[in-house]
Amino acid sequence: MRYIFGSDIGGTTVKLGLFDEEGNLLEKWEIPTNKENKGESVPGDIADAINKKIEERKIDRADVIGLGIGVPGPIKSDGTVLMCANLGWGIFNVNERFSKLLGFPARAANDANVAALGEMWRGGGKGCNSIVMVTLGTGVGGGVIVDGRILAGEHGAAGEIGHMRVNDDETRLCGCGGHGHLEQYASATGIAYLATEAAKKNPGSKLASFEKITAKDVFDCAKEGDETALGVIDEMSRILCLALSHVAAAVDPECFVIGGGVSKAGQILIDSLKKHYGPNLLNALQETDFRLATLGNDAGIYGCARMVLDVR
Repeated sequence: MRYIFGSDIGGTTVKLGLFDEEGNLLEKWEIPTNKENKGESVPGDIADAINKKIEERKIDRADVIGLGIGVPGPIKSDGTVLMCANLGWGIFNVNERFSKLLGFPARAANDANVAALGEMWRGGGKGCNSIVMVTLGTGVGGGVIVDGRILAGEHGAAGEIGHMRVNDDETRLCGCGGHGHLEQYASATGIAYLATEAAKKNPGSKLASFEKITAKDVFDCAKEGDETALGVIDEMSRILCLALSHVAAAVDPECFVIGGGVSKAGQILIDSLKKHYGPNLLNALQETDFRLATLGNDAGIYGCARMVLDVR
């Protein structure tokens, strides 16, 4: 048997997975992400965890195909990370660092991109060869897969759809310092903001009874038929689909895979997106499917494994 390791680096923990070459997940575990001294110890900590697993399972190192790494920041196709604010990393080549530490090939990519690759391979995008994954959480992230491969872009920043401008008149600041970005409307925090403003204008709505409205509250109220909540979802979906129509015009995916905490709302979200998507596009692009992500927090390690298999 031959093996692949996946390592999805997060700001709090590093998720690790051991796979066979057929893509079956044999084991997964986590280690803390030590961000002290600008994350200097993170590569060594991951290498130590993998070496320990190799020893535990008595794996012959010659049977390890390689390690895939998801990095929370822009990273070029050759493995050079340009900046990783969440870890404190500066510029260096991740592939070379890990290959040197472990003695077998390593390949790194942006964490959102590897999650998209994982969903295409074993998750909500299974059966498709070109997808765009949209992650709706505290922010809005994205990953683009074209012809089965990650589209990283020249600066490793392809898929950063959360910072597409969708409203020139917005005066509120986005977290990145810009104005009117998608993240301000379609993220969990953005949905909560839209709902809070709507509740002020509609005191009879159930939303007005919450001390602090969350995105989950909005969808729960919408499922109960609350007109204000339904209106908020309608507006969020309209704005998100405006952005996705621009993405589709550029890359023409087979489907959009919706993940992140907001995706737990389920079919009501998918139905709303399908309602608003078609009118923004050429006829040839209007049939793009919308699906829910299925791998959850494991999407990254699956994508890491697939990435290694792609370069054998």
